[in-house]
Amino acid sequence: MKYIDEFRDGELARGLARTIAAEADPDRTYRLMEFCGGHTHAIYRYGVQDLMPANVRFVHGPGCPVCVLPMARIDQAIAMAVEHGVTLCTYGDLMRVPASERNSLLKAKAGGADIRMIYSTQDALAIARQAPERQVVLFAIGFETTTPPTAVALKVARAERLKNFAVFCNHVLTPPALATILASGGEGGVQLDGILGPSHVSIVIGSRPYEFVPQTFGKPVVIAGFEPLDVMQSALMLIRQINAGQSSVENQYIRAVNRDGNPKAQALMTEVFSPRETFEWRGLGFLPASALRIADAYTEFDAEQRFAVAPSSGREIKGCECPSVLRGVMEPTDCKLFGTVCTPENPMGACMVSSEGACAAYWSYGRFRAPASPSAVGADVGSGVAATLAAPANLPAASAPTRRNSAVSA
Repeated sequence: MKYIDEFRDGELARGLARTIAAEADPDRTYRLMEFCGGHTHAIYRYGVQDLMPANVRFVHGPGCPVCVLPMARIDQAIAMAVEHGVTLCTYGDLMRVPASERNSLLKAKAGGADIRMIYSTQDALAIARQAPERQVVLFAIGFETTTPPTAVALKVARAERLKNFAVFCNHVLTPPALATILASGGEGGVQLDGILGPSHVSIVIGSRPYEFVPQTFGKPVVIAGFEPLDVMQSALMLIRQINAGQSSVENQYIRAVNRDGNPKAQALMTEVFSPRETFEWRGLGFLPASALRIADAYTEFDAEQRFAVAPSSGREIKGCECPSVLRGVMEPTDCKLFGTVCTPENPMGACMVSSEGACAAYWSYGRFRAPASPSAVGADVGSGVAATLAAPANLPAASAPTRRNSAVSA
């Protein structure tokens, strides 16, 4: 496999679908959680769920960084911009996420606050350099994927002595959230049989940090790439482990992920950040050691220290089921607001706003319009799915992405 189109080959997808249908035990149900919101969008953009037999179901997880950010943190950011008059820099998805009292960063900007959309941490640094008379705050969010760029920005700010630059740090960690999801399975949570591990996060942290899942919870994990054939092969790898009664960490995304991850990025994170004792997640509550704060050596650039604001309760909009969707206990269409009061033009929750949100995926790819028809795996998988998957020249069966790397056994 050398090119993206090869991972979207319709003929290969049909072959994988037939293999999955043949190997899935009809007497059991396979509940596979895709932790990452990018996987959710890939699954529904390319019709992967429709290629699965009825007893293989994807469960949406909390891997959308915008979605898991609690409303109270958005309230704090708005307060920094309004009460302290800072120039607040943030990414586009955050601008429309509802805050308390139906406010948002976009509405605060319309009301006169200096809130600017950026594309990278370097944009925020450039604004600070260009306006030394202004206090510039980077509203930093994300999992381990986006944490190293924030670390670089802090190192640059210290090296250049940018006294007017600060970071409002909201970086969170994947393993604690995954542990919480798995631990809640018997307490009104979702029962899971396997985990599709995130792609980009795993490039940074490697596959090693997931080894607690088979060891503690007896569930298999497969690190999965983002393309439709990646997801399908990863599902097949999970099904084979489940059928064999095994639980280990396997790496389907071997073209980008290894067991130890990126040591340079990890060293940056360790130098610039420290674990928080606890941090609030939308849908999961306060989780210990699940997020990062700015380390003491860089505390002069900590916006929470420089621009203190009163804490907010940040309650969800009544009727919004985004927290339940993030825990995997509901699908977007189970929410009474979905597609009626709550749309991309009028979002009630972060799951409808973010480009990685499950509600946005359902809306964008039409999952709410009609129930999926039964899969025709074994004959023809359906013209709708075939149309979404590219069909370049047929590849030999050996070209399919079949290599795997077992990292640890339970």
